[in-house]
Amino acid sequence: MPEPEPLLTLPEVEALARAAHEGQTDKAGRPYAEHLAAVAGGVRARGGDPEQIAAAWLHDAVEDDALTREWLARAALTARTKAIVDALTKRPAEEPAAYARRILTTPGARLVKEADLAHNADPRRLAVLDGPTRRRLTEKYAGMRALLGLEREAGEAGCGGGTPRR
Repeated sequence: MPEPEPLLTLPEVEALARAAHEGQTDKAGRPYAEHLAAVAGGVRARGGDPEQIAAAWLHDAVEDDALTREWLARAALTARTKAIVDALTKRPAEEPAAYARRILTTPGARLVKEADLAHNADPRRLAVLDGPTRRRLTEKYAGMRALLGLEREAGEAGCGGGTPRR
């Protein structure tokens, strides 16, 4: 029986995520990898484990069509990391409550989403956007925080700076 493929290391996951999102930018034109790095750092600062940090690097890869679901299924990642990435991947026309339920029922996913929301909702990031976009995103992020039962305010330590994703 062949030996299983070794799992990707965190530096390999980071490099893969950066390459997958190469050329992508957020709403303010900043390199998208800055968001990924901030979310991974936020997960680390919140006490996340290596599987959650790997998922943080990849949390938007499938949703943004940077990597496919087939790639994720075959990737040399733990089943838990794959499950977290899958849970954080929004489905077309999915209601926020259904998305939140999937996150809440996937072990480890809520912490990654908390770091993602904290970075996306950082007031310094939102400040560069026009008023209507800033208000829409602020409401969107607050709504998701409520659905996930996150009581702390957005913009927590470990996820500051940059500009919002969506």
